[in-house]
Amino acid sequence: MPLWQIDIYPAESEIDREGERTREEIHELGLSDAASVVFAKSFLIQGELDQSQVENVAQRLLADSVTERTVVGQAGSVQLSTAPSSAKAGVQLVNVLPKPGVMDPVAASTIGAARDLGFDVDAVRTMRKYWISGVDDDTFDSICRRALSNDSIEQVVAGPLEMEQLDVGAAYDFSLTRVPIRSLSDDELETLSREGQLYLTLVEMQNIRDHFVKLDRDPTDIELESVAQTWSEHCSHKTLAGRIHYRGVGADGSPGTDERQYDNMLKETIFAATQSIRKQLEDQDWCVSVFKDNAGVVTFDDQFHACFKVETHNHPSALEPYGGANTGIGGVIRDPMGTGLGAKPVCNTDVFCFAPPDTPADSLPPGVLHPRRVIKGVVAGVRDYGNRMGIPTVNGAVYFDKRYLGNPLVYAGNVGMIPVGMEEKEVKPGDLIVSLGGRTGRDGIHGATFSSAELTSESESLSGGAVQIGNAITEKMVLDVLIQARDRGLYNAVTDCGAGGFSSAVGEMGEELGAEVWLEKAPLKYDGLSYTEIWISEAQERMVLAVPRENWEQLEALCDSEGVEAAILGEFKPTGNLHLTYHGQTVGELSMEFLHDGRPPVIRDAVYDPPAQQPLELPQSADAQQQQETVLAILSSLNVASKHWVIRQYDHEVQGGSVVKPLVGPLCDGPSDAAVVKPLLTSKRGLVISCGMNPHYGDFDTYHMAASAIDEAMRNAVAVGADPSKIAILDNFCWGYTDRPETLGSLVRAAIACQDMAIALGTPFISGKDSLNNEFSYMDASDEKQTISIPPSLLISAMGQIDDVATAVTMDAKEVGNAVILIGKTKDELGGSHYCLVNDQQGGQVPTVDTDLAKATFAAVHECISAGLIRSCHDLSEGGLAIAATEMAMAGGLGISLDLQAAEPTADDQLGDLTMLFSESNSRFLAEVQPEAVQSVLQIFQQKGVPAAQVGTIAEDRQVQVLRGQRELLNLSTDAAKAAWQKPLDW
Repeated sequence: MPLWQIDIYPAESEIDREGERTREEIHELGLSDAASVVFAKSFLIQGELDQSQVENVAQRLLADSVTERTVVGQAGSVQLSTAPSSAKAGVQLVNVLPKPGVMDPVAASTIGAARDLGFDVDAVRTMRKYWISGVDDDTFDSICRRALSNDSIEQVVAGPLEMEQLDVGAAYDFSLTRVPIRSLSDDELETLSREGQLYLTLVEMQNIRDHFVKLDRDPTDIELESVAQTWSEHCSHKTLAGRIHYRGVGADGSPGTDERQYDNMLKETIFAATQSIRKQLEDQDWCVSVFKDNAGVVTFDDQFHACFKVETHNHPSALEPYGGANTGIGGVIRDPMGTGLGAKPVCNTDVFCFAPPDTPADSLPPGVLHPRRVIKGVVAGVRDYGNRMGIPTVNGAVYFDKRYLGNPLVYAGNVGMIPVGMEEKEVKPGDLIVSLGGRTGRDGIHGATFSSAELTSESESLSGGAVQIGNAITEKMVLDVLIQARDRGLYNAVTDCGAGGFSSAVGEMGEELGAEVWLEKAPLKYDGLSYTEIWISEAQERMVLAVPRENWEQLEALCDSEGVEAAILGEFKPTGNLHLTYHGQTVGELSMEFLHDGRPPVIRDAVYDPPAQQPLELPQSADAQQQQETVLAILSSLNVASKHWVIRQYDHEVQGGSVVKPLVGPLCDGPSDAAVVKPLLTSKRGLVISCGMNPHYGDFDTYHMAASAIDEAMRNAVAVGADPSKIAILDNFCWGYTDRPETLGSLVRAAIACQDMAIALGTPFISGKDSLNNEFSYMDASDEKQTISIPPSLLISAMGQIDDVATAVTMDAKEVGNAVILIGKTKDELGGSHYCLVNDQQGGQVPTVDTDLAKATFAAVHECISAGLIRSCHDLSEGGLAIAATEMAMAGGLGISLDLQAAEPTADDQLGDLTMLFSESNSRFLAEVQPEAVQSVLQIFQQKGVPAAQVGTIAEDRQVQVLRGQRELLNLSTDAAKAAWQKPLDW
């Protein structure tokens, strides 16, 4: 069968933009300043086609006739007329292709489109071609590895491509494999766990061995894999749900005096807080479904509930940033789709944690991608999936710390709407097990177990199969079918096919009943998959449904009409067992009881005493020039600087419900506190999405880090108009290696803070996720093991509600002459602040939360916003008062004038100038109020016992001026401030 190659390159009048971008990236990575690059994108097409037909495909489907030119020929014979000849000295050609078995969405779409046009296309692979000149051989090799390709998913062929046919898989020769586990010693069990990528503990492996000794047989490979997937940290959260003996600092600060015993730490902290709140709400309980489905569900109106889930996809994103983030957002979109009987996704949120992009390339440990490359890949992955599915990305954040070098964090979230009455599901005996959506391939093998392990310098080559590549178009088609099938009542239950693939999806759905699965029935991307690979593959865009037999024909017809593939994989049977067959032969049989309840409890010791507080030495005095330099330094620090480069790549307008955008103000360039979305266009009600995270505070005390994250998420939501009495929150713990008692202790202390804060504020957790073992190990030049552990990182995501989106406010200053009111208590809390970070100062008190004051403050702010008394509102967080005021002024294109002397009634006694300006005390806001409303606003705060004072006015001169009585502390141009704020990530 002929193999054709189509090369596409810019027309003669066009710039080789991809070549220029690649050259810049090579320079940014520090690989070469002299490299020259010429680029072409290519397609390898196999099929019964002649030259004219291939040219037709190229012109009609693959190239833009105005801006691009094509060259078509037999594979291996094509040379680009505008590219430098690789025969010339110093010019080297490199071809980059997806490895066989890696999902190639563009190739899949090309096959479908070509067949729709009537062309007999058998297989397609995409390819990128680069001609590199101006570098030596060693530099060329480095460029190929670090700038042009990713070994996890791509293969590199230097020189002309010599290929006669595309590898699309060979037929699988069935052979049942048994693992002789009963005869293995403890050392051999540990070796099997590690080398088999099961990543189970010795105790768990011993438990499996003992179970099969009782059965008097050895497990098959698929049985062992099923147990490993189900028992993985990623799927079972066994550490946080395990038995923990905790000893930590007492309420009075005494080391080791807080001693607690948990049988299930998550259940007794996070879950317990929600249960306590729901009891207090009684008949006003607005939680619908919490901690039992793919997403948490709360009431919205009489017709719809709202659901919310945030996931992590850290380890895959460390290996392949684009694919990891791409499938991270794709996977979390499927969570609401698989909640109840299926929710319609309405918006996305994402939070990223990276190492600084200016990290020197020669300082990278082996096996680590450059942070700049990780950043660009992750952002592109989330962008492409969300945009292509037509789901707006409306909120998020980006954090930087050098400790994220080996483990970037990728949090992705999705909000969905589900009709009232469809929040529950029940698998019934006799229901068919139906796979809906994408086909199964080798992508994602061992994804769940891999995500539960520590990364090392070998992870890239060892676990490349754990990375998946998504296809958003397929998932959009699946969503369309799913919603129609839901509304027609064609299935009894649904779940997404995520971590663990069919093994987890079918195993969870059939836990209370039993299931029989016919593995040969699964639609495959290509031949050659073993029965075990079919079962544990995490290939994307798949849902599993429980369908009554009488509804199958209707569902099949619906799927055919929408071009979505559906297949019967088996049947749910009341046997209590998971029975797996392949072409009629049993390949695995496990009791659901052992699979889900047979894991031995994880028993851990946890110890945590925060470091002793160190005094913070502040300058006795500082003039306006010094304050100006500090403000500009904070604004231009990576954690505060504008993220517009990220935001503007996302579509936040699609579906037409975005009210408060990620960037606000007259020029749409101010940092919004939260997003407001109108999920039902026929209703005035809105959802408010926000987040809070302060990783650096964890270096001082993880209790106060967690409390501050919850406070920040809450005040961000309240700042735009959310009702604080109906805000639901989600926890996402990303931590290091929790086998160490002190590391686990820091996590337990954070969970205790979550419990305390949630109960005090009346804010329930409705869902969550953890990602542990986020450490990276490698051998240095001295052959010594080095480990990089992430800082304790707790993301709190909040979903609030607003009765009428027309009452929402934004943070940009609105009108000259309006009063500025400072709300909340300012304390001597500069520990971990951005003032200290940019000035390289240690010590100080980390911000704490006064829960009674926080609750009263949030209620008072909401009352004022609901009454239309506040024109703009901005929370005080990174950088404190000075940064919040500057951001309000520059976002509104106006100026602001403040007097700290007027602010003294809202602060602790005798606070210095620097503390007043830069303290990051929690539960504080700056509000803009019209002059005639000032007294009404102040009266509301006074009645609720909340400190508040008029501290200044909105000015016209585009200056930020801060006085303390007669002394000028700051005088800064908002134009200079905006330039400093936008520059660092203005890529």
